[in-house]
Amino acid sequence: MIILRILAYVLGAFGIIGTVMPFLKYDDWWIRGFDYPRQQLLFLLGLSAVLWFFSRSTNDTLNLTVGIVLMLATLYQAYRIYPYTPLHGRDARNAERTENTDGHLTLMMSNVLQTNKRTDLVIDLALKMDPDILLTVESNGWWEEKLREGLGEKYPHQVSVPLENLYGMHLWSKIELIDPEVKYRIKDDIPGIDTQIELPNGRLIDLHFVHPMPPSPTEAYASTGRDAELALVGLEVQKKPDATVIVAGDMNDVAWSHSSRLFQRLSGLLDPRRGRGFFSTFHAEYRMLRWPLDHVFHSSDLAVLDLQRLPYVGSDHFPVLISLSYEPEQDDNQGENPEGNDMEEATETIKKGKRHEDDAVIKGQD
Repeated sequence: MIILRILAYVLGAFGIIGTVMPFLKYDDWWIRGFDYPRQQLLFLLGLSAVLWFFSRSTNDTLNLTVGIVLMLATLYQAYRIYPYTPLHGRDARNAERTENTDGHLTLMMSNVLQTNKRTDLVIDLALKMDPDILLTVESNGWWEEKLREGLGEKYPHQVSVPLENLYGMHLWSKIELIDPEVKYRIKDDIPGIDTQIELPNGRLIDLHFVHPMPPSPTEAYASTGRDAELALVGLEVQKKPDATVIVAGDMNDVAWSHSSRLFQRLSGLLDPRRGRGFFSTFHAEYRMLRWPLDHVFHSSDLAVLDLQRLPYVGSDHFPVLISLSYEPEQDDNQGENPEGNDMEEATETIKKGKRHEDDAVIKGQD
């Protein structure tokens, strides 16, 4: 029994620490990192509660205190991830199934992992899924050459940003790109791609593709740059309330984090995951350590035809495919609006990001 009790203490303590840490308003990677594994923390808290029940102390006060703390932490973690389960109502509605496809668009995106050499898996999957637009990130010059050999003819409209720093980005499109632009919003070596396309029905869609740097001891010591880029894109979208918009990419953030939720309130865009499932894309090789890092957000005049996490392509990320339909007549969910001090927080975060400052407890180098 003593071993079970010790194990319950250890697991419970880790779960409680992981629950409390995201409340701290600091940007350190070791604090913000607890935003990610809410599913795993929920499991640990539940397991520790079971272990505690079967090995509890004879001290009734201690039993009650530990039980209440574990219950509250477990309920909070469940509350945070509940919107991303099928039990929750869908934010983005399902599309009407019609024979007219003039308002349809299919997007596939894949973080290919720069060191991954299985270009054949990515190319074969793209040919099989046949998206209108393919976004690849972490694609360097070598990847560009291989993908162009396999996909160049099918996707003649391209934007190429081959970098060797894990932040290369390529856009491959069957549809003509209108005024494509490579943007370095926060850091001069972290690109994004903005463009417009015109659907066969004549509707213009604004596309924003991003891949900000994650808070990590090996990359950015704090989340400030990532949070600033997401906030900046959110404000850009906010300035065009009548536009049809898609924002997509490996955002190195989970859907339930404060920074992602802030982005949604700023932009008013919908998350098609809500009410459909986690669609966890990273880490592709570790089933128990997965969370959703690759996202598509879209305006409310688009409805969901299909959303899939695609098979393994040799990367640490699974690709994602989404098919959307332009259906403004069914636009019954207008998305969220900024609340409280959201605008002030976004403005200050962007300023700090552009100055390469952070709110870390322990200061480090980006």
